[in-house]
Amino acid sequence: MNNWISALAQLQLQGEPCVLVTIIEEQGSTPRNAGSKMVICADQTFDTIGGGHLEYKAMEIARQMLNSGKQDTHLQRFSLGASLGQCCGGVAVLLFEPMGQVQAHIAVFGAGHVARALVPLLASLPCRVRWIDSREQEFPTFIPQGVQKIVTDEPVDEVQDLPAGCYCIVMTHNHALDLELSAALLKRNDFTYFGLIGSKTKRVKFEHRLRDRGISASHLQRMRCPMGLSEVKGKLPVEIAISIAGEIIATYNTHFGQHSAGADTASSESIKQLLPSSRRSHATH
Repeated sequence: MNNWISALAQLQLQGEPCVLVTIIEEQGSTPRNAGSKMVICADQTFDTIGGGHLEYKAMEIARQMLNSGKQDTHLQRFSLGASLGQCCGGVAVLLFEPMGQVQAHIAVFGAGHVARALVPLLASLPCRVRWIDSREQEFPTFIPQGVQKIVTDEPVDEVQDLPAGCYCIVMTHNHALDLELSAALLKRNDFTYFGLIGSKTKRVKFEHRLRDRGISASHLQRMRCPMGLSEVKGKLPVEIAISIAGEIIATYNTHFGQHSAGADTASSESIKQLLPSSRRSHATH
């Protein structure tokens, strides 16, 4: 996969986030011409924009974008002189484009009938799913791509390893375990979404027990129980799963739609502003 096109296609097929880096504009002597591209992911690079310190800086910026989950495009100008450790003496403008960024990290606690219908739906979205249960035999033989199966005797311990902003779904086979997981998640209170499977009666009982554990009313209000879209009726596992998936989609569309509204655009004018000759030209008018 040395070719950036092949690499990008394969990484997107695998659901692996990466950054496509393109030399948008060149001036003077540069290692490669405008239009040259490379693909950078967390632990690999594909193709080249000329090597040297320019490429090193590009890798550094791209991986910072990946680590932060940044989804906006980014333009940056580089002078290829002594400060960058290159002797070309020209100027290159690079465009950084995040590709295949995960929109949501989702943790599903429980591998029962509803979970087995829900997880494949979630796996078809731009998400990463942790599927957690203590019962190995409850998991299907085929685990969808993008889903990490976690078999553990202590599912509650997995809560501490979840990333901030995670979407958390609790639907285990055991009400006592559901309660422990709910308490752990609400004490962290840094999730984007927390849904607990069950009826309004279950919610009332859980709220009483969670208040006794010191969980505040404001934290309890963030718990979705019953969860799922009320417009989607039905009691079949797949019907419940579609209802929950719909609520997850609605939540992250709202969240990420707001985030991406101010995305940078690689307009010709913004590129010109990064080139020294353009700035001098503007100054003379």
